[in-house]
Amino acid sequence: MPLTRITLSTGRSIELTELRMSSTYGGLLEGYPCKPINDMKVSGVRGQAEQAFPSSPVHLVPPRREYPDQPDSPARAFGPVEVLPPVACTGLFRSAAIGPERNPVLHRSTLTVVWFQDTPDVPSGEEADLALRSIDWDELAQDYEL
Repeated sequence: MPLTRITLSTGRSIELTELRMSSTYGGLLEGYPCKPINDMKVSGVRGQAEQAFPSSPVHLVPPRREYPDQPDSPARAFGPVEVLPPVACTGLFRSAAIGPERNPVLHRSTLTVVWFQDTPDVPSGEEADLALRSIDWDELAQDYEL
C-alpha cells in the first residue's frame, strides 16, 4: 500500500512507496549557507539516494535557491548567503509500466526522486509542488518486472 499518490501534470498517477526526509542544514556547525555548501548538500542527498536505491534511476528536482542578503551587505568569504528549502526529501515512486508492450500485470516502472521543500508534509495528489508534478516520468523512470 503506497504512502500517497501524486498526479503528474501529464495525468499519470505515481505512488510514493518510501520517503526519507532530513533537515537541509542539519549538522551545519560553522559557516553560513552559500553556493559551495549548498552544492555539496544537494550532491550529498543525491549520492545517498543512489546508494539507498541502486536498482532505481535517480532524478534530482533542482531546488529553489534564495538570496536574502541586502544589496549593501558586506562581502562574504564564500559569496552571498544562498538558502535552500529547509527539508531535503528522497522518495521512491512507482507507477504503471512505461512501455506499451509490457504486460500491465507483470510490469511496473520506478524512479527515485530527490527534492527540497519548505515543510515536512508528505506531498499528495494534485496539491504536490508543481516542480515535483512536472517530472517527465516516461523519460526518467525505468520499467521492471515483478
